[in-house]
Amino acid sequence: MKRLLKKRMTISKNIQVVLIIGALCMASFLFLSNLGNQYLWQDEAQTALVSKTILTCGIPLGYDGKNSFSQEKGAELGANYAWNLHSWLQFYLVAAFFELFGVSTFTARLPFALFGMATVFLLYFFCKSMWKDKRAAVTAALLLLFCIPFIILSRQCRYYSLAAFFSLSSLFCYLGIIEKRKYSFIYFIASSTALFHSNYLCCATFTASVLIHSLVLHRNIFKKVAMASLVVALVNLPAIIWFLNMKYNLICNRGIFDINMPEFLRAIRYYLSSVIKYFMPPVILSIPVIFVLFKWIRERRVSLKNLYVLDNLSLLLIFCALTITASSIVLSWPFFRYLAPIIPPIIAIVSLILLPLMRFNIVAGGVLILMLICSNPIKEYFYEITHDYNGPIEGIVKYLNRYGRDTDVAAITYGDLPLKFYTKMKIVGGLTGEDLSSAKEAKWVIIRKYIISDKDAKVRSYLSQNVPFDRYKKIILDYPDTPFENREDPEFHNYKTVDNEDRVIIYQRIQ
Repeated sequence: MKRLLKKRMTISKNIQVVLIIGALCMASFLFLSNLGNQYLWQDEAQTALVSKTILTCGIPLGYDGKNSFSQEKGAELGANYAWNLHSWLQFYLVAAFFELFGVSTFTARLPFALFGMATVFLLYFFCKSMWKDKRAAVTAALLLLFCIPFIILSRQCRYYSLAAFFSLSSLFCYLGIIEKRKYSFIYFIASSTALFHSNYLCCATFTASVLIHSLVLHRNIFKKVAMASLVVALVNLPAIIWFLNMKYNLICNRGIFDINMPEFLRAIRYYLSSVIKYFMPPVILSIPVIFVLFKWIRERRVSLKNLYVLDNLSLLLIFCALTITASSIVLSWPFFRYLAPIIPPIIAIVSLILLPLMRFNIVAGGVLILMLICSNPIKEYFYEITHDYNGPIEGIVKYLNRYGRDTDVAAITYGDLPLKFYTKMKIVGGLTGEDLSSAKEAKWVIIRKYIISDKDAKVRSYLSQNVPFDRYKKIILDYPDTPFENREDPEFHNYKTVDNEDRVIIYQRIQ
């Protein structure tokens, strides 16, 4: 009998190893395939450019002696051009990868894609601890593994996957304090600190969430959680003071407490509709909800296990609610990327919704999981990671590097930061708000088809009025002049090269 049990345990372990290897292979394919094919777009290039300055100066700067990396008229820069807008962990991470593997598009995105993959596996263990059920854990990991919006965010050279990973790990550490796991206090401090240096706003909402949750539902650990949070604040006090000096009013065109109620409500509505549209489709999730209600009406009882689940569920709901609210108040415009920290918790909630049906009938639960996975643009995404993509920045960069010189000056209305990353030219224009007088004698002038904001609109107006275009020849590139190289927002993301768009135009000064 013992030998039989031992044999079964060995077989079970072997199956688990095979599943882990299979999941790792699938994650590698989904997160890493074709990672360097598409050129960095404006925001990604900013991260990469700031990161490069660490290799020469030791700290992230918004100016390299030739070009500015600002998109807010210099408001992101502190003393001596030190970066004052974003947390610095992302910059040091990219700089380390640049130092180890060289400067490239692939290298710039690689650390974030790896953190995205790690988040999938972390979510498995998190849900296993949260819901005390392997089926829920497997469900959550599968849903996040095939969550295309999350994968696209993780493939960006930007902090999104860092914020998602360390938000989840910090929530996990807080659970450890509740469950009195060894070293949870230390892990909580370490993870929260990493979260702060990934995204300080997300760290603030996490801290508020666990303080509220422990005060209301776990008063026996409130002092411990408050103490750990205080230690995190003291450890990061210099960085907190540094970020408090940010020129917030110049970046957001208002004071932090000047809340415009219509804009606030619009942001809330956008975030909630995005959550429903991309992660919690009502048509599918209504099935297990109806099943649970029907079961409750028949049994009319609540077990202690249900109370435990509600306790943990409240933690996730508080964190998601505070993150959405804070983003709606503090950030100047609602963008899908600001949902990155709460995507894993939302998927965890979805796995809980599916769990009763999974327990009742594994086949029915499996069908619903498959339906949720297929609600993602899986086919389109598979095409993207297995085919070449051509965007406007790629066309401009290739042409300038082929026919231009490092000493040339190029003026552009939008898309200046990728040009600064991929070429060695002096680039003027874009959203920097800098002096444009050198554009009058620029060797290259690029007026993009689309206007992104009032900043590049002013650049376009200046170039139209001050550049003697009769001294330039017009060059049409066989690349689509889309607004962006490719955006992370599901609404604006292109899964293949856009064909039905005007071509990119470059003006070259005639000698």
